[in-house]
Amino acid sequence: MATRTVAIFSLGGTIAMTTDPATGGVVPALSAHDLLAAVPALQELDVELRVHDFRRLPGASLAFGDLRALSEAVADAFRSGCDGVVVTQGTDTIEETAYLLDLWHPGEQPIVVTGAMRNPTLPGADGPANIHAAVIAAAAAELRGAGAVVVLGDEIHAARTVRKSHSTSPAAFTSPATGPLGRLYEGRVHLHGPLAPRTTFPRPATGPAAGSTVGDAVRIGLYGATLGDDGALLAAMAEACDGLVIAAFGVGHVPEAYVGILERAAARIPVVLASRIGNGPVLEGTYGFPGSEKDLLARGLIRGGHLDAYKARLLLHVLVEQGRKTDEIAAAFAAAAH
Repeated sequence: MATRTVAIFSLGGTIAMTTDPATGGVVPALSAHDLLAAVPALQELDVELRVHDFRRLPGASLAFGDLRALSEAVADAFRSGCDGVVVTQGTDTIEETAYLLDLWHPGEQPIVVTGAMRNPTLPGADGPANIHAAVIAAAAAELRGAGAVVVLGDEIHAARTVRKSHSTSPAAFTSPATGPLGRLYEGRVHLHGPLAPRTTFPRPATGPAAGSTVGDAVRIGLYGATLGDDGALLAAMAEACDGLVIAAFGVGHVPEAYVGILERAAARIPVVLASRIGNGPVLEGTYGFPGSEKDLLARGLIRGGHLDAYKARLLLHVLVEQGRKTDEIAAAFAAAAH
């Protein structure tokens, strides 16, 4: 195989942390070159690496401006001839970053997002192995057309389905609804089946400039349904939002106290009905009581389909930022969240 070219963008996170003498805790401090120096096996791959020390932030502190700038830098890397991209970052927000990059990326080249559950000061730190696997995946022809994927623990997960499902385990990342796309072993990508079609919403050239804060002014609320809630906090949130995702019980149910609030909100802003479960769809027409999925959809809410609430929020943010109307947003969710 001819030499492949992979661009690596480091954003910080656990994978890049070391001990801060002042606090005794670990903080993002290692550069992209430091990370690669810990993986001598990369030198054995027939891959040219283009290294970018992009941010040094914990995953929890990444903002839309950072990710818009990253998306543009990734696009530049592909325009310059890179066959794939690796992004290293904190695992707190990997599932969200990967999905946002996936929505914005219309090309065939893979974007592989990875990180570590054990920081470099701990025995058995998993960062070097994950970087090695991510570079192999980004250079693999098998992942052309996959969009953005998450690679940790030698498993490959689609950005649309992956979740961080454990707070500390090295095997924290799963795809509850589908399982992983494939695995890496013996230095190769092995897929379990054909890649699924993707729906993308590339950022328009006339939109917010890379690194700007314009899109951060778009406020998409995420509100979780809980037992006994009277809806007062929901009403206050809805008034402050440009769009709203409701993380409903089960297949799309909320307390009856929410119904009028959500109907009024849906007349003003797009309101997406998702599930707080994170595995399985919001239904369309099975239950008919006030606050059921059938009732709420009839009142103007948009069905979130199989998307979990966190990813529904990101898709809604992208669409509202692009100036899409409610009917366009509903059509986009029908296409992307099937």
